[in-house]
Amino acid sequence: EVWTMMNNKYSEFLPSVQNREDLVAEVEGLTMDIDLLKAAIENEVQQDLNVAIAEFTELKQQLERDSVVLSILKKLQEFDTAMKECSHALLEEKYMPAAQRLEKARSSLRNVESYRGFELRIPKALRKELTVQEQNMIYQLGKEWQKLIVWNLPRSKGSSSLEAVVLSELHLHTVPPRGEDAAVPPIAAVLQALAVLGELHYKLKDFGQLLMEYILKPLISYPSLEPVTEEQPDVFILRFRSQELALDESSPMKVFDKIKLIFEVLHKYLLNVPLEEPGKGGKNGRVTLAELLGELLWEELSNCLIHSCLVHSVPTSSSQLEQYKEVIESTKEFEKALKEMQFLKQDKTALLKYACNVNFHFANKKCQDLIKAARKLMTSEIHNTVKITPDSITALPELPSPGSGDHPRTYGPSTLLDSGTVNLGSGSSLSRCTLSLPTCRISCSVQQLVELAYNTMEEAKTSTKFCCLQLCNCVRDIFHVFCEVVPKYHRENLQKLPQLAAIHYNNCMYIAHHLLTLGHQFRYLSSPLLSDCGGTFVDAVPDFKKLGMECFLAQMQVQKRGVLDRLWSARNFSNMDDDENYRAANKSMKQVLHQLKGLGTVWQDVLPVHMYCKAMGTLLNTALAEIVTRITALEDISAEGADRLYSLCKIMVDEGPQVFTPLLEEDKNKKYQEEVPVYVQKWMTFKELMIILRANLQEIVDRWADGKGPLAEQFSAAEVKSLIRALFQNTERRAAALARIK
Repeated sequence: EVWTMMNNKYSEFLPSVQNREDLVAEVEGLTMDIDLLKAAIENEVQQDLNVAIAEFTELKQQLERDSVVLSILKKLQEFDTAMKECSHALLEEKYMPAAQRLEKARSSLRNVESYRGFELRIPKALRKELTVQEQNMIYQLGKEWQKLIVWNLPRSKGSSSLEAVVLSELHLHTVPPRGEDAAVPPIAAVLQALAVLGELHYKLKDFGQLLMEYILKPLISYPSLEPVTEEQPDVFILRFRSQELALDESSPMKVFDKIKLIFEVLHKYLLNVPLEEPGKGGKNGRVTLAELLGELLWEELSNCLIHSCLVHSVPTSSSQLEQYKEVIESTKEFEKALKEMQFLKQDKTALLKYACNVNFHFANKKCQDLIKAARKLMTSEIHNTVKITPDSITALPELPSPGSGDHPRTYGPSTLLDSGTVNLGSGSSLSRCTLSLPTCRISCSVQQLVELAYNTMEEAKTSTKFCCLQLCNCVRDIFHVFCEVVPKYHRENLQKLPQLAAIHYNNCMYIAHHLLTLGHQFRYLSSPLLSDCGGTFVDAVPDFKKLGMECFLAQMQVQKRGVLDRLWSARNFSNMDDDENYRAANKSMKQVLHQLKGLGTVWQDVLPVHMYCKAMGTLLNTALAEIVTRITALEDISAEGADRLYSLCKIMVDEGPQVFTPLLEEDKNKKYQEEVPVYVQKWMTFKELMIILRANLQEIVDRWADGKGPLAEQFSAAEVKSLIRALFQNTERRAAALARIK
C-alpha cells in the first residue's frame, strides 16, 4: 500500500515538473527577445529621438527669440506712435494729451530697454529723442506757467525790505472769461501736464519761495503793510500799500486776516485746481494745487507766524492772560479757514497748540524778561548809590501766629509800628530797628533788583500753579545769576577801588537781609500754590554773606599790604639819631595816616558804622602792631632816639583817632574817635610803649608791678626786658630792674 501510494504521488508530481520546465524554456526565449529589442532601440530609436529633441529645442529658442523681437517691434511701434501723437498734440497746445503720450512713449522705451541679451543701438537714439521732446515740452509749459503767474519785483532781488515789498506785484492771468468757472481747462491742462512730467513740484517750490519772501513774511513782519487786490477782465493783480501805524507790532488777528485774504484770492484764481496724483491725496488720487503748496509752505509759514507774530502777543503780566482768549479763538478760525481751502491738512494744529499753551509761553517770556532786566541791573554801575536806613524800609507783611490759619493784613508805614515798638506780649517789646539793616549805602541797581524780586513774587501769588512755580524759580535764578555775574563783571573795579568793594559788601548783605524773610512772607500771605514753589530763600543767605565778605576781606588784605609796605620804608625804626633815618620813619608814618584817612573818606557814609569802625580799627591796629614789633626788636636805643621814637608814636596817637569818621556830621564822629581802644586791639599796648620810651627804670618797674600792673597786661616779661636793655646802659640799677621783671 505504501508503494502504491508513492507511485500515485509520483504520477501526480511528474506532470507538474514537466510544466515548470516548459515555462522556464519559454521565459528564456522571451528574455532573449527582450534583449534583442533593447539592443535595437539603443542602436536605432534612441539616436532618432536625440535628433528630434535637439530640433525641438532649437525651434523653441527660435520661437522665443521671434516672440521677443515681435514684442520689441511692437513696443517700438507704440513708442513711435506715442511720439508722433505727442508732437501733434504739442503743436495744437493740447498739453495734457501730449504729456500723457510722452509718458506712454517713456513706458514703451523702458520696456524695450528692459530686455536683456539684445545688443540694440536704437534705444539710445530713442532715449535721446525722448529727452529732446521732454525738454521741449517742459520749455513750452514753463512759458505757459510764466504767462499764468507774473511777478513784478524790484531790481534789488532778494531784498524783502518794506520799500521793496511795496514795489512788488503779483499778476495772475488765470481770470476766467465772463460766465465760465474759475478752473478753466487751459489752466488745469498746463498744471496737470507739469504734474505728469514731475515738474509741478519745482514750479510750486519756486512760487512758494517768492510768495513767502515778498508777500507772506512781509505781511507778518510789517504791521503797516496792507494787501490791495484788483480784478481786471483778463488778470488779477495783488499789490501792497504801506500805512503809518502808531504801534510797532500788529495783533495776531490782523495778521491772520491779511494772510487769509492772500490765500482766499490764490485759492479762487489759482490753487483750486484738481490734479491727478496717483498715490496722493484723497479719493481716486486727486489732489488740489492748494494741498501741494500747503505741504511745501506750511512748516516755514507756521514757524514765521509763531516767532514773528504770536510770540510777541504773549502777555507780559498775569492780568492780560484773560484777554488772550481772543487770540486763541482767532487762531482756531484761521486754521479752520486754511483747512477749508485744503491748504492745511486736518491734523495740522501747530499754531493753535502754541496759542493754547499760553501759560507756558507767558511764564517763559516773563522769566526771560526778568533775567534780562536783572542782568542789566547787575552790569550797571555800582557807584550809583542810595542810602538805606532802618526808617526807610518798606512795609512788610505781619507774619501770622502759628496755627492761626488766617491770612494777615499788610500794614503800611503809617500803621505799622506807630509807637516805635513791636509788642511781643507779656509786657515785652522790641525796638522797631531790631533786626533791621543798619544805615549804609547800597547800589541803586541792587535796590531795584530786590524790588524786582518782590514784584515778581507778588505777581506769582495770582498766577496759575505752573506760572507761580516758574516765577518763584526765576526769582531764585536771579539771585544765583547775581553771584556769578557781579564778581566777574566788576572784578577789576572791586579789586582796585575800596569804595566799590564796600558798596558790594553792603549790596550782598542787603540781599541776604531780604532773602531771610522773602519766601516766608509770601508763603504765609498767599494761596497754597505759592507754598509749593520752593517756600524759602534762606539757603542762599550764606552764599551772599560769603560773597560780600570775601570781596571786602580781599580789599582789606590789599590795604593791609599797603600799610606794611609804607612802614617798610621806616628802616625798622633803628638809629633814630640819624636825621635821614628819622625823616624816613616820619614820612612812612605820615603816609600810613594819609592812606587811612583817604580810606576813611571813601568809606564814610558808605559802610555801616560798626563795620566802618571795625575795618578802620583793624587797619590802624595793623600799623600799630607793626610799629610795636619793630621797636621792641631794637637792641640799642639812645636817649635821643627814644625821644624821636616817642614823637613818632605821638603822631599816631594824636592823628590815628582822626581816621574814624564814619558819619558826614563831624560832631557825631567824636564818639567813635573816643572809642578807638574798643576797635584797635594794640592801642593800649602802643600807649604803654610810649610810656616806656619816656620812663625811667623805677617807673617801668612800678608799671610792671610784679606782673600785675598795666604794663604786664600789654607786654610779656621778655619784651619788657628787651626794651630795658635797649634803652638803658648796663648798670647795677638796670640789673636790679631786670631782676624784678619776671
